[in-house]
Amino acid sequence: MSIEINNESGVGVDEERLVALSTHVLAEMGINPLAELSLVVVDEDAMAELHEKWMGEPGPTDVLAFPMDELRPGGGARGEAEGPADPALLGDVVLCPQVAARQAEEAGHSAQDEIELLCTHGILHLLGYDHAEPDEHKEMFGLQARLLEAWREVRSSR
Repeated sequence: MSIEINNESGVGVDEERLVALSTHVLAEMGINPLAELSLVVVDEDAMAELHEKWMGEPGPTDVLAFPMDELRPGGGARGEAEGPADPALLGDVVLCPQVAARQAEEAGHSAQDEIELLCTHGILHLLGYDHAEPDEHKEMFGLQARLLEAWREVRSSR
């Protein structure tokens, strides 16, 4: 995997851990190891601008995903083909650590845990998952929980 991270937020984040998490998620999803992903960490003002421009919503949000190539695990649409999907430029996952920190406090877990959840969530959006409909929500959030649990197991075994 080629994972580029650009921290423009002015807030320290564990970049190595985010890259490792992203690598884990993409591998678990069967994405070709030659695929490329960009992680961008921005401040609240930059996130608010992106949120307004692309989603028509005011104020900053926690994560945005900007897919590039149409890519699904296993190639084609989800579950249609066997083997890893073709290499591709997946797109950008944009994270806002200030919003994540507030959400983490409300949820009662660490800011790092929240950023990892948001990063996983953003990657799933790049892979074509959504949560607009109840069945989509159940599938996406179930998969997100399984990926994060597997990640925690990997981290605790080190």
